[in-house]
Amino acid sequence: MAKNRNDKLYFPKGRQIDDQAMADVRALLGAEPRERDLLIEHLHKLQDAHGHISSRHLAALAAEMRLSQAEVYEVATFYAHFDVLGDNEAPPPPLTVRVCDGIACELGGANDMLSALKAGLGDGVRVVPVPCVGGCDSAPMAVVGQNRIGEAGVETVSAAAQAARTEVEVPAATALDTYRAGGGYTVLAGCLDGTRDRNSVLDEIDAAGLRGLGGAGFPSARKWRFLDGTAKPRVVAVNADEGEPGTFKDRHCLETEPHRMIEGALIAAWAVEAEDVYVYLRDEYPHIHQILTRAFADVAAAGLAPHARLHLRRGAGAYICGEESAMLESIEGKRGLPRNRPPFPAQAGLFGRPTLINNVETLHWVPQILANGAQWYQDAGRPHFFSVSGRVRNPGVVEARAGATLNELIEACGGMAEGHVLKGFLPGGASGGILPADKADVPLDFGTLDEFGCFVGSAAVVVFSEGDDVRAVAANLIRFFEDESCGQCTPCRVGCEKMLALLEDGSGNAGLILELSDAMRDASICGLGQAAPNPVLSALRFFAGDLK
Repeated sequence: MAKNRNDKLYFPKGRQIDDQAMADVRALLGAEPRERDLLIEHLHKLQDAHGHISSRHLAALAAEMRLSQAEVYEVATFYAHFDVLGDNEAPPPPLTVRVCDGIACELGGANDMLSALKAGLGDGVRVVPVPCVGGCDSAPMAVVGQNRIGEAGVETVSAAAQAARTEVEVPAATALDTYRAGGGYTVLAGCLDGTRDRNSVLDEIDAAGLRGLGGAGFPSARKWRFLDGTAKPRVVAVNADEGEPGTFKDRHCLETEPHRMIEGALIAAWAVEAEDVYVYLRDEYPHIHQILTRAFADVAAAGLAPHARLHLRRGAGAYICGEESAMLESIEGKRGLPRNRPPFPAQAGLFGRPTLINNVETLHWVPQILANGAQWYQDAGRPHFFSVSGRVRNPGVVEARAGATLNELIEACGGMAEGHVLKGFLPGGASGGILPADKADVPLDFGTLDEFGCFVGSAAVVVFSEGDDVRAVAANLIRFFEDESCGQCTPCRVGCEKMLALLEDGSGNAGLILELSDAMRDASICGLGQAAPNPVLSALRFFAGDLK
């Protein structure tokens, strides 16, 4: 409405700040800092409090944090877990049921369950499909509010929706006192008091052959040494955003022994002389958020980390943030867009500081290697965790030697599920390709699958049987990549869409698929677009009959 200022009519420009919305935002934020990097954390507060984020509250938050409304809006709308409403848009129902449509859950009947829930639940419940939520060992998985329901059926999900529980069920992870009673934090103490020196620690990790277990498999000690001679202050960033379909081993580590990862991260911070440790946790794990919040507080109260501060940051539903530079952008409160390199994170990473990035499982093994010695780790076969799901009798996390075969993993899971005969498997999640049953005795380790155009990646193994259609499997995986592409580069954004169309049109045009794959691999900014064609290429190579 026009107002009079110095006898002239004027109209305020832009979206005006609502006094009540500003009061709401200030009450939610309380004494929390208003720094730019906390934008996503503050957006979560609005989403959690209201079940959505209105344009009024977005404008007020922007004003309170001294950011442009456009900047806040672009961040909020980038992430799937923020329900951003327009001026005249009605809020969603008070309860949301999310049904995982990841490959393991699709095999378990999630699509039928989704249809039944949409038809059976009332108007007060929103039912939506979502990408893999890291519950492949309990497929099909549904999330009611914030509570995860494994091996879900229509009746159990409906009952949970009727109960409309809001508290998060938190498993009993190993507490600090129990962990210390078993020798926990003694390695860190030896580092801090001078009993251990930095070079001997790095040499021990190097001799053990520990490699990055988030997917890339880069030698860990060499990665730590990249920070030698870089400027200070330095940072350690822990990637706990395991969004690769079929992967849930990091969840297992944090649900059972969170302090083992924390000690590993604090040892890494000591070794690279970092002042801060940031743990970036996927938002699909609210129960682990509570576990880590308590664990961080306990470590601080016990005075176990005088050399580094622990920070916990919450993702917001974006698979791309598992890419290390996109994760850094998200921790800084921005859209999770991968960075062009150079510079590399070890040179200029989080907040422009030299940054060491490791995933949860890599750090989980550090205290054990240093406590028991490199030879212990080597003699045990460089063990690590495999996430095994799909058509096996007892899906779950299997600890096995590096180079274990699929047949060994199936045996560890009690064999194939009743009535199922092995047809093929994913050796490394959605991006690792698809292998046929005759490769079930090939060692699953870094580099051993190169000749087949596949890789072990994060060791997410999903097993298929003779009754499964590989075209449908590949389509599920490409659909995931299409949905999760950040959209920054054309080869990935458009390439995933075109790849899915070529797969679904029934033509089996191998020439076009190969040409498109080459373009995506050569020109995509990050690993998402580069690896997205792998399932289709594997299907062409090993399961051509399913594509006709």
